[in-house]
Amino acid sequence: MKKQLRFRADGTFKIVQFTDVEFSDSQADDEIKMRAMMQRILQSEKPDLVVYTGDVIASGGSSDVTQLFRNAVALPEQMEIPWAVVFGNHDSETVNMTREQLHALQLTHRFCYAKPDPPLVDGVGNYVITIQDRHNDPAAALYFLDSGSYSPLEYSRLGFYDWIRRSQIQWYVDQSYRLTDQNGGQPLPSLAFFHIPLPEYNDIWDFSTCYGHKLESSCCTPWINTGFFAAMVEMGDVMGTFVGHDHGNDFWGTLHGIRLCYGRTTRNAYLNRPFLTGARVIALTEGVRDFQTWLHLEDGSIINAQPEHLPEGRALRV
Repeated sequence: MKKQLRFRADGTFKIVQFTDVEFSDSQADDEIKMRAMMQRILQSEKPDLVVYTGDVIASGGSSDVTQLFRNAVALPEQMEIPWAVVFGNHDSETVNMTREQLHALQLTHRFCYAKPDPPLVDGVGNYVITIQDRHNDPAAALYFLDSGSYSPLEYSRLGFYDWIRRSQIQWYVDQSYRLTDQNGGQPLPSLAFFHIPLPEYNDIWDFSTCYGHKLESSCCTPWINTGFFAAMVEMGDVMGTFVGHDHGNDFWGTLHGIRLCYGRTTRNAYLNRPFLTGARVIALTEGVRDFQTWLHLEDGSIINAQPEHLPEGRALRV
């Protein structure tokens, strides 16, 4: 039976974004607490899709990566909620399982809506899912891209984290053209999910009005800009992007009509200050080129209006 996402009868579609859950030990107190929080959020929000935006597991040093991954996705699987994963830098830090094997593993799950990789495209876990309307036609699209792990040019001191490659951008453009053509020449309202933020995330914080927190000293973006943001602007379909990676950042801002959003870290692994964990929730409406988003925190609070941050510019590097 083909898996297909659909807008509800009332024309709505809700996504819960978990990010950086980094499952590593199902018996650890912090992991038990995190899983209970995730369950409360899913029970309260009742989403149509759960998206894990990378670092689903902390694979380094694990002798049973398969079980770690199954633990990480057990909740939506048991609750029969469609879910999908994009990978982060911590998902493939072990010799026991490759990224390709992890992607094959997620595809074996009954409620996983990810798709097999397209041929001749860099990365693992690049796919697009459409959301059908009441007439069984595609009414929205969700793009999932592998932003990689660590810079392949780190030896030459060219950054630390990886980037979305040109073949992935071309794949996105091809899919966008195809869906636009099928929609009578009108771009489908779309969202994009990946783990490592684009360089433009630093730009919106420094030079635009943003909403939310930036507790990390900087956005841990790649030093290479391969033009994915420019491609999204040119295609005119993606309304918002959603990333993780930086546990202390949950802000969003708009650049050239695209809202660049962080999730809210689901696991408080590295911060040395109070910062409630939780999830970002995204709500689409059929036929509307816009979305709503809010944070659902571990204490049950719902944050609709995040604090405003005015641009401060950027100090020159010396």
